[in-house]
Amino acid sequence: MVDLHIHSTASDGTDAPSVLVRKARAAGIDTLALTDHDTVAGVREFLAAAEEGMTLIPGIEVSSRTASGKCHILGLGVRTEDPAFTSLLAEAAKLRRTKLETRLDYLRRHGYELPEAALDALRAMPSAGKPHLGALLARCGYAPDRNSAIRELIDPCPTPSDRVEAGRAVAAIRSAGGAAVWAHPMGEEGKRTLTPEEFRKMLRELLDAGITGMECWYSKYPAEQCLRLEQEAHSHGLQVSGGSDYHGKNKSVSLGQLNAESAEVPKKNVTVLQELTERYTSQPHPTSTAPPIA
Repeated sequence: MVDLHIHSTASDGTDAPSVLVRKARAAGIDTLALTDHDTVAGVREFLAAAEEGMTLIPGIEVSSRTASGKCHILGLGVRTEDPAFTSLLAEAAKLRRTKLETRLDYLRRHGYELPEAALDALRAMPSAGKPHLGALLARCGYAPDRNSAIRELIDPCPTPSDRVEAGRAVAAIRSAGGAAVWAHPMGEEGKRTLTPEEFRKMLRELLDAGITGMECWYSKYPAEQCLRLEQEAHSHGLQVSGGSDYHGKNKSVSLGQLNAESAEVPKKNVTVLQELTERYTSQPHPTSTAPPIA
C-alpha cells in the first residue's frame, strides 16, 4: 500500500513523524511521503524511523495560489537543503507568521486574552495555523471546540494571504529534485468542490507553472472520479499520485485511504513512484536505517 500525502505534528496532524511510520507499517503501508504544510521540520525524524524495505519520501505541501484562486502543491522527493527550496520555505514561514500575528491582534482587540506561554509555544511552531489557534481558544473556554473557534472567532478576521505564487512553488520544488504535484485537484475535505470549468482553468494555469503530477487518488473522491482524473493526468503527460491527506484525529480519513470507498489502488497506477521508489527505499543494512535528507 502507498500513501503520498500525510501530515504530522510538525504542521497540523496529531501523530509525530516517527509514529506515522509505525502506524503505516502496522497498516501494511510500505510507501509513505510526509507532506506537512509549508515545512520540512518533521522530515529528519520521519526518515530516521524507516524500517527495512520501506519507502519513506521527504515531502511538503505548499500553500499556493494562481490567478484563479487557492491551491496546494505537493513536493515529493525534495532535497531539503536546496537553496531555492530553502528560500521558498523562508518566504512561506514569513507569510504564515504575518498571518498568525494578524489573527492574534484581531483576537486581542475583540477581548480574547490568551496566556503568554501558550502564545510563545504557538509562535515557536514551524507551521502554526487555524487548527492550533482554534484549539487554544477552545482550551481557554472561548469556544466549545476547535472547529467552532475557527468558524466563529478566527474566520471573521481579515488576513493577508499566506500563499506563495504557484509558479514559484513549482520552480523551487523542481530545483530541489522533487515532483511538483497538484494536491486534491477537485477540492479537499470540508471545502467546496471545483466545477469542471474551474478545474480546467486551474489546470491550465498549473500546467503553465510547470507542475509534473496530479493527485488523482484522494481519500474523499469516489473511485470513479479518481479514474477520470487519472485519464486527465495521462492526457497532459502528468504523473499520477495518490494520498489520504491523513491528519490523525484532526480529519476523518485513514492512513492509506486513497478513495472514498477505501478500494485498494495498485501501485502501478501511482506512476510518480517510478523514480521515487528507487531513490528512497531503505536498504537492508544494519548501520543505515534511513536515506539522507539532502
